[in-house]
Amino acid sequence: MKIISSISELRETLAPLRKQGKKIGLVPTMGALHEGHASLIDHSSAECDVTVVSVFLNPIQFGKNEDLDKYPRRLQADAKLAEEHGGTFVFAPSVSEMYPNGDPLTLIRDESLEGLYCGSYRPGHFRGVLTVVAKLFLISCADVAFFGEKDYQQVFLIEQMVRDLNFPIKIVRVPIVREPSGLARSSRNEYLTAEEKNLALGISRGLLAAKSAFDAGERNVDNIRNIVKQSIASNGGTVQYVEVASQATLAALDGSATIGEKVVILVAAFFGTTRLIDNIEL
Repeated sequence: MKIISSISELRETLAPLRKQGKKIGLVPTMGALHEGHASLIDHSSAECDVTVVSVFLNPIQFGKNEDLDKYPRRLQADAKLAEEHGGTFVFAPSVSEMYPNGDPLTLIRDESLEGLYCGSYRPGHFRGVLTVVAKLFLISCADVAFFGEKDYQQVFLIEQMVRDLNFPIKIVRVPIVREPSGLARSSRNEYLTAEEKNLALGISRGLLAAKSAFDAGERNVDNIRNIVKQSIASNGGTVQYVEVASQATLAALDGSATIGEKVVILVAAFFGTTRLIDNIEL
């Protein structure tokens, strides 16, 4: 496994491979890799000849009071996991390499969607995400990029950006990877105590209960939302939001509405001081 830290070296390394007709896959991460990331790398190595795993803790997507400083950093372990799952290169640039002049003045944003759901509680977050992802697309010139569906709003915005700006790259969504208990894999699960981790199952259990109700014929938006909210609250969690949104547009359905299209339940909740997100498609 070769770890590359400069933009110029990555480009010089990938250029001859591209000329040989090699298909290049990109797996963007912030490090602290776990089984969810491993699944992304597995998908890339199965579809592509070369897999670049980027490990970059992007400061411009974190707010002032968020967990940038305590976010896990373990590059060597990340590189080992990437190699075990078929990764070819790890791209691990410094902040100064990615943003040599400080925070960039040119930012990519989606004015209609970036302020919804997670964006309404994390101002500027998705501008930071879209900007760094666009940079990684341009730096790597990858043919395919792989993103996990746990970050549902994020991958939706990235797909929209690719269409709007005509990036010549294919986006592949990879299903959520869960712990045996049902908890969605996340680097932030490390912040949970053993008790909080058990209580946090209220999210996935609530989502499954809502899906069961939907499959049994329930179509009222508020009723679906309340099933999830009650599951979280009864396990000691604090709901930040539970929304039922259109899969096609990501617009939230009114609480009194009757579900008549493909939707996704989007959730953010706190257990202790740890914020977790999850979702399920109906």
